[in-house]
Amino acid sequence: MTRVQQGPPRLQAWLNRLEVVGNRLPHPVLLFILLSIALVLLSALMTATQVSAQHPATGEWLHSRSLLSREGLLWMLNNAVGNFTGFAPVGPVIVAIMGIAIAEHSGLLACVLSRLARRASERCLSAVIVFTGVLSSIGFDSGYVVLIPLAALIFKAAGRPPLAGIAAAFAGVSGGYSANLMLGPVDAILAGISTEALSLVAPQAEVLVSDNYYFIIASTFLITFIGAWVNDHIVEPRLRSNTDTPLEQSVDEIANPAERRALRWVAAFSVAYLALLISLVALPNGLLRNPDATGMVAYPLLRGIVIFIALYAGIAGMLFGYLSGKFTRSSDWVLAMEKGMATLAGYLVLMFFAAQFVNYFAWSGIGAVVAIKGAQALAALQLPSTALLVAFVLTTAAINLLIGSASAKWALMAPIFVPMLYMLGIDAASVQMAYRIGDSSSNIITPLMPYFGVVVAFMQKHDERAGIGSLMALMLPYSVALLLGWTLMLSLWMLAGLPLGPG
Repeated sequence: MTRVQQGPPRLQAWLNRLEVVGNRLPHPVLLFILLSIALVLLSALMTATQVSAQHPATGEWLHSRSLLSREGLLWMLNNAVGNFTGFAPVGPVIVAIMGIAIAEHSGLLACVLSRLARRASERCLSAVIVFTGVLSSIGFDSGYVVLIPLAALIFKAAGRPPLAGIAAAFAGVSGGYSANLMLGPVDAILAGISTEALSLVAPQAEVLVSDNYYFIIASTFLITFIGAWVNDHIVEPRLRSNTDTPLEQSVDEIANPAERRALRWVAAFSVAYLALLISLVALPNGLLRNPDATGMVAYPLLRGIVIFIALYAGIAGMLFGYLSGKFTRSSDWVLAMEKGMATLAGYLVLMFFAAQFVNYFAWSGIGAVVAIKGAQALAALQLPSTALLVAFVLTTAAINLLIGSASAKWALMAPIFVPMLYMLGIDAASVQMAYRIGDSSSNIITPLMPYFGVVVAFMQKHDERAGIGSLMALMLPYSVALLLGWTLMLSLWMLAGLPLGPG
């Protein structure tokens, strides 16, 4: 059993109260229904009072739109199904679960996780999960739909609270979204928006994709340290103190020769599968090689990574199942997928109403108006350069509670802050990095983040009492620690005059 130091009693008690208060809220489905109703009424009120904001780049006046208007009511009716089917967390989760369900019901997952838990260092497990979560952002949604549920199983196999595994993975995947050892699509998207904003005052200037590269590499290790420390010293001790039943470690040795033989075949398949993917990217005319020479070489692979993970898990599960004797009929793998899909019933109901709320918020334009007004208020403070960057980080973190999309937020905020801070001597790459810190740090505590409901559903598989309050109380220590530690690192980096990237 892992020895975990007890956290500060006052902090633990305060988080427990926060969880209780949060879980007194209605069922997540009812909560999203009530929030949607409130949003409809708010949009009507803001439209009636003519609340608006001027877009800094185009000069266009943005107004909120009433969902109670004829146009709004028709939009809600005509787009209810599309809001759900087009909601980002729905498709990837379903696809990933189908493949993972085969691996789970074949016994492959239990076998592999048991071995991992037995061999993993107790002190390093949290750090490994957080670090893997940070790196997973290069694969778009794969961290949310694959790593988070697997982390729960790994912690459970090691005799540790599965919710601690979920929390550590979520902190890495979402809290560390703007850190990595490799440049990814998010770097290209944000750099493009920053360049457009900078052209308002410096037409010949450009923000390169690599302009934050040195800092995000260092951030990867900072987030790993902070996330692991919070997990081991605050989150896990609290989960243990709130657990009535002792946690059992599942580390049974594999005694069945058929299972050992099946594992060897799975290992050989894994090597061959990885070699195939690499070849499809590396070959000049490879199917998964980006035809755009100026873009990321492996972009097609990363874009469809969830499909490739699901396909791998499904084939590996079938190999293990039939070779070990767990599967005996040709339809067993199909039945495994059906069982996996059956567990998603509650999740799909939740996602339908969450999708309506998030899309109502976007269509009404409330988030855009609030973002612009908040940015203008910060600009009016006229603080020193370092203080301005810190204030900008905090402003971004607050606005992120209202607008989940990193690119959509930056498209609204960059035309305000990039030119303003550039004129005060702060380069656009620094402003962009400050934005990324604020955006990532509060991702894990806002229900407007599309995958927030997904994580709640994963928690409920291990604790039926878990709700939105449980997840917010679980993730708040990570969010605060990341916000403070990451902002301090940026401030010291800037004061030392270190370059953020090779640009």
